[in-house]
Amino acid sequence: MTGYKVANGNGTAKTNGNSNGHSNGHSNGLKSADYTAQENPTMCSRDCCSGPGGSNRGNTCTDKKGAKAGSLNAEKIIPTPQSLLYPYEVIEEIADFITKGSGMRPKIGIICGSGLGSLADIIQDPKIFEYEKIPNFPVSTVEGHAGRLVVGTLEGATVMAMQGRFHFYEGYPLAKCSMPVRVMKLCGVEYLFATNAAGGINPRFAVGDIMLMHDHVNMLGFAGNSPLQGPNDPRFGPRFPALVNSYNKDLINKAIEIGKAMGIESNIHVGVYSCLGGPNYETIAELKALRMMGVDAVGMSTVHEVITARHCDMKVFAFSLITNKCSTEYSDKKDEEANHEEVMAVAKNRQKACCELVARLVREIHTATA
Repeated sequence: MTGYKVANGNGTAKTNGNSNGHSNGHSNGLKSADYTAQENPTMCSRDCCSGPGGSNRGNTCTDKKGAKAGSLNAEKIIPTPQSLLYPYEVIEEIADFITKGSGMRPKIGIICGSGLGSLADIIQDPKIFEYEKIPNFPVSTVEGHAGRLVVGTLEGATVMAMQGRFHFYEGYPLAKCSMPVRVMKLCGVEYLFATNAAGGINPRFAVGDIMLMHDHVNMLGFAGNSPLQGPNDPRFGPRFPALVNSYNKDLINKAIEIGKAMGIESNIHVGVYSCLGGPNYETIAELKALRMMGVDAVGMSTVHEVITARHCDMKVFAFSLITNKCSTEYSDKKDEEANHEEVMAVAKNRQKACCELVARLVREIHTATA
């Protein structure tokens, strides 16, 4: 398959011919308590904090020698990585709940971005799980995220879709934000489709365009935040996963072909996405800095989900719906300021095209792998 065109920093395009090769680090070796003790002997176990004399808060451990939690006599308090709050066994429990409740083992997982919940509405014979009724599952608090997991069929393939994701700015740590990706993996998902609403930094992008993600700049990672922090469980993947080919080249090329067939070729681009923490939108200086780094679109999600998916060897396809143009020049005009209402309105207007693109790509995967 030929290489696709990638928008670069000066608005021109370059050809990328990289292939996607990534090995899986799964094994059925260590239990959660084993790898915790082995990699960090001073780290508490998942049950330690709720045990006798523990902090009972779920995220700290007090070294106990008869002292009450939080007292001055306690020797030390060690934070528990959020990854320990979702060990393999807990993820497996959630996955079993979904597969048994739906009677299906999906092959494709879809994460619906802001205003793109209709992607899940096109699923046939749906089994719907409210987040609040799924054991150990977080809840979504953002407008445009319904908070439902939908399992069913789409273009002959068995799929599961999240109508609502979890964001760092909601107060959730990244390990919890991306935990559903591991649930998808244990449900049987091999392909992850991640969608988002994003601001267009590249001056060639127009509102309503679709940017197929070819790479990302992980700004949260620059600050030391990662969904993979804490002890690594090799049953999910390796300690040090490579991310050079995170976005599947064949799926990107196929999506470009589908865009041509749909007649929206001029509205589809390939570019680089960056995730910032939010919930505030970016300053002019920040947007200029991102543009200098080669970023084409910016949002507040997706990157940590992709990292988690690649860690457990899932094939990834992701796209951004450009819902506003980011201003990189100082102005007093209020209409140039980003707002969530604009994001939702644009997403609603482009739902049909986004749904068709996803459905056709699902059909291609199903046909090729059936």
